[in-house]
Parts: sequence; C-alpha cells; structure tokens
Amino acid sequence: MITAPALQATPAPPPRIAARTLAGITAAVALVMLVASRNYGYFFDEAYFVVAGRDHTALGYFDQPPLVPWLAAAMDAVAPGNLVVLRLPATLAVAAVTLLAGLIARELGGRAGAQALAAAATAMTLVSTVGHWLATYSIDPLWWTLIVYLLARWTRTREDRLVLAAGAVTGLSLETKFLVPALWCAVGVGALVCGPRRLLALPALWGGAGVALVLAAPTLAWQATHGWPYARMGAVVRDEYPGAAGFAMVGVVGAGLFVGVPLLVIGVTSLLRSRRYRYLGVALLLVIAAIALAHGRSYYLASVYALPIAAGSVAVERWTLRRARARWWAALTGSLAVASAVCWFLASPVWSPGVAKAIGHVPGRAPATLLMDADRMTRSFADEATTAYRSLSPAERSSIAIVAESYPFAAAVDVYGPAAGLPRAYSGHRGYYYFGRPSDSVASVLWLGEPSTVLDRAFASRRRVADDAWLYTGRRLAWPALWEQLRAR
Repeated sequence: MITAPALQATPAPPPRIAARTLAGITAAVALVMLVASRNYGYFFDEAYFVVAGRDHTALGYFDQPPLVPWLAAAMDAVAPGNLVVLRLPATLAVAAVTLLAGLIARELGGRAGAQALAAAATAMTLVSTVGHWLATYSIDPLWWTLIVYLLARWTRTREDRLVLAAGAVTGLSLETKFLVPALWCAVGVGALVCGPRRLLALPALWGGAGVALVLAAPTLAWQATHGWPYARMGAVVRDEYPGAAGFAMVGVVGAGLFVGVPLLVIGVTSLLRSRRYRYLGVALLLVIAAIALAHGRSYYLASVYALPIAAGSVAVERWTLRRARARWWAALTGSLAVASAVCWFLASPVWSPGVAKAIGHVPGRAPATLLMDADRMTRSFADEATTAYRSLSPAERSSIAIVAESYPFAAAVDVYGPAAGLPRAYSGHRGYYYFGRPSDSVASVLWLGEPSTVLDRAFASRRRVADDAWLYTGRRLAWPALWEQLRAR
C-alpha cells in the first residue's frame, strides 16, 4: 500500500519540463475534443449562449457574466452554425487544463512520469466531459487551474508578480462565473491557518484583487443596475441539487475511477502532510465542502481536480523511485492509465450517432450519449415549434408571438427557427426574461410547453396545435403585467 509522502521543497532548479511528452498528451486530448465537436448538434446551453451573445449583447446576464455569450457570438460570427468552431474555446480550455496539470506536477517536484500521469489523468475527468460543448462550466476550470498553478509556482519561487497575474486571471474567471471568490477565501483561510501568512500581506495580492475588480466592474455594474438577478440563481441551483449521495457519486466518477480517484486521495494526503503546500490542500477541501454545503452543481468540481491529481502523481512517482521492488507499481499505474484512456476515448463523442448507439458498453451518461440526447431534444423543440407555427393561418400568424415555457425551448427556436421562417421566441424563464417581452400589439401567443395557468387567465381561449404547443387568443391583460406574471426562475 502506498503511504503518500509529504511534498517537500522542490529542488532548485525544479525538474525539467517534459515538453515533448506533455505536448503529445495535450495534442492528443485536443484532437479527440476537436473530432468530437463535429458529430452532434447544439447542447441546449450552447444554443442559449449563442442567442444571448448574438442577439442580446449585454455586459451581464441573469445567470452568468458575459464572457461565454460573447465567445459564442464571436465564434458564430466567424462560422455561423459551425459547431467545431463554436466549441473551439472549450476544446482549447480542456487542452490548456491538461497541460497545466502536468506543469503543476512539475512545480510540486514531479519528473516526466508524474507530469505525464497528471496531465493524462486530469484530462479524463469531468474537465473533458463538460468540455465537449461551450459553456461557462467548460471554460471556468481553465481559470481556476491557472490560478492554482500560479500559486504553486509562487510557493516555490516567491515571485510576487505571479500573484498579481493570478489576480488578472481571477478577473477573467469573474467574467465567466461568479464562483472564484470561494477559491480565494479558501486559500486565504488555508494560508492564515497553515501559512505562508506572508501571502495575505503581499501588495501583489491586493493589487491583483484590484485588477480582478476592474475587469469584473462592467458585469458587476450590470448586475447592480438590474437588481442583482444572479442572486436568484442560488435558489435555482439548490432546487436542482441531486442530494449528497448523487453529488458524491458524480464527484467520484467524474474524477476517474481507475486512476483519478486513487491519485486524488493520495494527492490530498500528500498536500496535507506537506508544510509548504498544506495551505493549498486545506483550500481544496474547503472549496469542495463549500460547494457541497451550498448544494452546488456537482460539475463545479471540474475546477478542482488538477491540483490533487498532480500531487498524487508526484507522490506515486517518488514512492516508486525510492523502492526498487516497487517497479511493478509503475507498470500497474501505467496499465490502469492506458485502460482509462481507452475507456475515455470510447465514451467520448468521437463517434457518429449511429456508431455510438452500436457501442453497447458506452455508459448511459457518457458524453456521447449526453450530447446525442441533448441534440435530439433541441432539434425536436425547434421542429415542434415549426410544425405548430406552420399549422396556423396567415391571419393567425400576423399578430402572434412565440413564447416558450423554458429557455432551452426558446433557444432552440431562435437557433433553428430562422431557417424555417419562424419569428424570434420569447420566454419569462431565467435569462430570457431580460431579452424583452412581446410588443403591445401582439394579441395571440403560440405557447411552447405545458398549458399555463397564467395564460389561461390572461386569454379568452386556448387551442392545442401540437403535442407541446398551444395557441392562446383573445388577450385580456396588458403585456407589462402579463410579462411579470410569466417570469420564472
């Protein structure tokens, strides 16, 4: 059994960067992600981000800061409807996290083997699972991992400019999601309790905080002028919490059962036994506890895997090198890594839908299956809206608005609908509420979703025109009041 050694001060100079090995692993991961981008249609969050950034450009949104919608709009402008291009930022983010995991292992004293193991094992976690589509949660792990890398490097070198750079990265993270303050609070507590307390007094730390606030100022101003709508997301997330068992299951499976979980356990132990890096280990545990206690989404854990996996890789390498008879551990670790890589590749959406269905051993919630389901759902939303709209007479279409019960339904219409001649969609759900309401001249509504009690009271009649589409006519309530009643989180 491996007793994880503490991570001691790394040599000066540190081990050489395994440049060719890391470049090869990073390139292989990027290639898989790139190939996977071409096989499946829009994930519903992707469709929403494209619509938000392309049609409703703003400095902020109800459910996230503006960076990802802006990226989605930019990629869609470069190559409209091209999902490989749309997903390129997410692909590059996964590749960058892969490389950074190897570099973190190097900062912790890992040689070529540890760097390679850390990079490969991290790439096979939730980082790549959520990285198959462009979303806030596929980009934010890059910023967190880069912050951790800069802190680990500062811990070794005491170059204060690294902390200042971490502040700039924090600003980018705040333009992606609003979760990164939890990381810095945890780092602050870890440094206060375990040292180095000097970190808390660094002018570079507070200068970096200032840089982060400057970068985040536009979206914070948007939130302030709109009544801090993001605060509502806490209740949304809590309502979707799968329970402690479900959260833990996703966290464990998401780390990688064969390699990731053992490395994670060994890595956390090694960090906590290390005087130099203990504060980062404490911060890691505090962040995980905070996410769980706040009933956060389990895929938030994608942002924290790189550090413990890198530390575990270094510990395994050191243990193996110190014991001549433990060479079989290296062979076992390598075999498990190869087996994990094969499983990861098979479960990735590199296959066409037909091939993916034929691979019976692909897990039910593997990225390939998840994207197939999301693609089918998004297209079916748009198809049903098209069928319902075309079933109406020209007179009925002339004074109608398409209003959806949920933002995925509305986003599907706005992405696929224009090619079919559909007008834009409206919805009171989450961020779509802020995209505006129908004009006062609209007298009828084509409602997409379950029958609405709000609309039943506001309109004289309701007629079913498709499975999940209803025509409401004879509006009796003014749109400003009706729109407030349709608002949903």
